[in-house]
Amino acid sequence: MLSSTVLVLNRTFFPIQVTTLKRAFCMLYTGIAKAVDTEYRTFDFESWSQLSAAVHDETIGLVGRVIRVPRVIALTAYDRLPKRHIRFSRINILIRDRHTCQYCGLRLPRSQLNLDHIVPRSKGGLTTWENVVTSCHNCNRKKGGQVPEEAHMKLIRRPFRPTVAPFLDGSLGPIRYEEWRPFFNIVDYSYWNVELEA
Repeated sequence: MLSSTVLVLNRTFFPIQVTTLKRAFCMLYTGIAKAVDTEYRTFDFESWSQLSAAVHDETIGLVGRVIRVPRVIALTAYDRLPKRHIRFSRINILIRDRHTCQYCGLRLPRSQLNLDHIVPRSKGGLTTWENVVTSCHNCNRKKGGQVPEEAHMKLIRRPFRPTVAPFLDGSLGPIRYEEWRPFFNIVDYSYWNVELEA
């Protein structure tokens, strides 16, 4: 149970990382973070430990008592978003293209996909986000050393350099607990984080 995961929010309730329950309890106990319940109320360690654990399935035994497992914690002082540089890598290109061949549209397992330079390197094409796409083996062979127009092929979607928000890029992993869901909702995030006019 102590190695299960807890969603960590910054001070403005934006998801920034996932940590272990053990680390979350340490942050909660030292006052670095507060537990967040399903009604967006925050609790320090003492007030969280006083909540009734009897009605909850997920609890941890302490000396002489049990405590509810917090599935979401919010840092008390950190309000920035972590800067994220997306590495230009094969896996990130596959993720950007959703494991889908950008010529025929087939969604395939990684073993049946490769990368293709839209403008081949032999014709001066660069290895950049904007010139490399995911393709299946058949489309890659068909295109060969030609540009798509020469091979009578059409791109489904123009490639782009991804820009990332942590809750959109999947870097925090799947939503494992129902308590996490409200913090991954872009409409909810926009409502709570839009700058208000004076």
